[in-house]
Amino acid sequence: MLCIITGPLAAFNEILQDQLPLWLQVFTLDTLRYLVGAGLVSSVLGGFGAWSENRRIQDRRASAADVRRELLYSLLTTAVYASVALFTIQGKESGWLNIYESVADFGWWYTCLSLPLVLVLHDAWFYWVHRALHHPRVFHWAHRVHHLSRTPTPWAAYSFAPAEAFMMALFLPLLLAVMPLHPAVLFLFLAVMILRNAMGHSGCEFHPRYWVDTPLDRLTTTTHHDMHHQKFNGNYGLYFTWWDRWMGTELPGYKAAFRRAAAGRDVNVTSVASALEL
Repeated sequence: MLCIITGPLAAFNEILQDQLPLWLQVFTLDTLRYLVGAGLVSSVLGGFGAWSENRRIQDRRASAADVRRELLYSLLTTAVYASVALFTIQGKESGWLNIYESVADFGWWYTCLSLPLVLVLHDAWFYWVHRALHHPRVFHWAHRVHHLSRTPTPWAAYSFAPAEAFMMALFLPLLLAVMPLHPAVLFLFLAVMILRNAMGHSGCEFHPRYWVDTPLDRLTTTTHHDMHHQKFNGNYGLYFTWWDRWMGTELPGYKAAFRRAAAGRDVNVTSVASALEL
């Protein structure tokens, strides 16, 4: 009986000892990516204090306790990401997932165009998973943690419950099962993802005031996601506004709220917003 029990335990221990160094390496790299992305956005906000203060979206401010919670849950998220990455690495080595090393394998056109395609596909994944996480039967245990940040900071970019972190991490291995990608494309995708995420949680409107009156309006702004944290149900998209508009989930008053934030607090925003709405 003891042999039956110790056999699987010994095998598990062997796997753990073999994979732990790789897990620590991936965890460290993913955590550094988070710290660099969120830290860069935070540095911009601090370095241009008067400008960022002028473009604050909410009157309420995050507390030090809010930032500590966001950091701790983000570290938990990178731990989940590292765990999923081990299976992704194993999938590549086994030939189930396709990461090609030479651009010549698929050509420059495919390699260059694959990045915007990945962003479009990731936005669709994010929208539908995010919207599902708001279902009443799922929200409390899978997504409530992220919404503890009513006034988010860049450090909330990865502030997820483990279940949400796992669902977000699944995108990449599922994508690699059907779409070959070059390491440079993976690097750029992950860099864009963390920077856009950190900007979306910064509480400061980075985009120029004309943004929503041009075709650029298909791209989300900080106000777009900040409104999601304020009102919860709506504005589920990450990079693009089109899913929210196609599905009727864009929050009412988004463009007016954006114009108020982009106009700045040192302007009579009420009169500016009224004039722009005419």
